[in-house]
Amino acid sequence: MAIAKRVPAAHGASDIAARVDAFDWAHIEGELDAQGCAVLKSLLTSDECRAVAAIYPDDAHFRSRIVMGRHGFGRGEYKYFAYPLPDLIARLRPALYAHLHGVANRWNETMRIDIRYPAAHSAFLERCHEAGQSRPTPLLLQYEAGDYNCLHQDLYGEHVFPIQVAILLSEPGRDFTGGEFVLTEQRPRMQSRAEVVPLAQGDAVAFAVHHRPVQGTRGTYRVNLRHGVSRIRTGQRHTLGVIFHDAK
Repeated sequence: MAIAKRVPAAHGASDIAARVDAFDWAHIEGELDAQGCAVLKSLLTSDECRAVAAIYPDDAHFRSRIVMGRHGFGRGEYKYFAYPLPDLIARLRPALYAHLHGVANRWNETMRIDIRYPAAHSAFLERCHEAGQSRPTPLLLQYEAGDYNCLHQDLYGEHVFPIQVAILLSEPGRDFTGGEFVLTEQRPRMQSRAEVVPLAQGDAVAFAVHHRPVQGTRGTYRVNLRHGVSRIRTGQRHTLGVIFHDAK
């Protein structure tokens, strides 16, 4: 998979929007259309990755903790952030949405889905909150050796934004081995296609949450996607999940 690189810029939570803007978004849109996912290389610095991962033990930042094995989700655990979100995440969410809502609208138009998404993330969250979806969905995941995340879709209510972003906070080969991000795509009357996405520390992957349009020989059709994480062989892996809709 080709990856999108950004123009080097100063780092810090205050420059997140400029950092996101610096990516080649035409390339990212092309990858999302072709593969259902796209890599944003070095979205976060190693210092930022370690700082976000270090939040995990502090329950004051979170609204709930999920142990995957209790629900059949796999092995490992994750925590949903509470509002107000940490500053870096609070800035990252609308900055990414600003570039992704156009793709989401184009996909829905192609698939003949009437829903359209406003240009501002705050306006989309208002829509979610008016429907009773008021709980924040950005989450921090923690895996140990032997853990994995079953293939799934993050659907939390009536209002679902069709693209989400995962950012690898740990360094492969040093902090952990194994634990590859996996995306599967089920096309009508065909076997599932798997995409394994290699990520380095600080890389983000944007991907389709539920379904996306694909151009076939007889026109456009809708494919169903799921994502997960393969088994962690050694060490510990942290991931930041950026979901743009809120939950009931």
